[in-house]
Amino acid sequence: MDLQLVDKKVFVTGGSKGIGKAIAKAFLAEGAQVGIVARGKKDLDKAKQDLPGVEIFQADLTKEADRANVFKKYIKTFGDIDILINNVGGSNGGKTMDTSIDQFQEAMQLNFFSAVQFSKLAAEKMKQKKQGSIVNISSIFGRESGGKPTYNSAKAAMISFTKSLADELVQDGIRVNGVAPGSILHPTGNWQKKLEETPEKIEKFVEDQIPAGRFGTVEEVADVALFLASERSRWVIGATLNVDGGQSKSNF
Repeated sequence: MDLQLVDKKVFVTGGSKGIGKAIAKAFLAEGAQVGIVARGKKDLDKAKQDLPGVEIFQADLTKEADRANVFKKYIKTFGDIDILINNVGGSNGGKTMDTSIDQFQEAMQLNFFSAVQFSKLAAEKMKQKKQGSIVNISSIFGRESGGKPTYNSAKAAMISFTKSLADELVQDGIRVNGVAPGSILHPTGNWQKKLEETPEKIEKFVEDQIPAGRFGTVEEVADVALFLASERSRWVIGATLNVDGGQSKSNF
């Protein structure tokens, strides 16, 4: 299937490793022009080495000013934006009663407010040509309480935001959708660390919690993100699709 992504200008947040890096790689393979942003210089340099043709940008995406500045740099480099992938994310804290308000605020800044701000900035550019696509990478734990409360809350907000923004922007030719991954195994992720620390426990988790019987891969998430970003999914508006091997407990 031709996804018609050749020369599309793509911006991927949190694109230096894991799911974001896989998404950037997949877009490059389709002939798109791709820029990624992340905080860590080492991981960005490694991504630049691994992904020929990618442009890298360094910024702390928990900070509003950094987000605004790096978007300006992206537009200066590429001249425009066709596709935004709001992928950056992470969890912190522990149980709600053991987690400070500052940690909740930090999680919201990274996981949610970054997506809101970049979406608003990108949509202003996309409106000018009445065309564009925004894909928000959330989590199945945005629909249920499987992760840390800070993370669950931020991803739940992102899923709701995806629908409301989609309804708002569709008349401007801009589609907004989301992907909700389940447990994904990759070398820099938390599941890899847990697997190395307690392999028997994690194998039991997979057996009990993931009907497909294995972890997902970053490539499987990237495939869905590319489809949603492409015109092949032009009648998909405001959806957040589970990519989880049946792991989610929610029936919607």
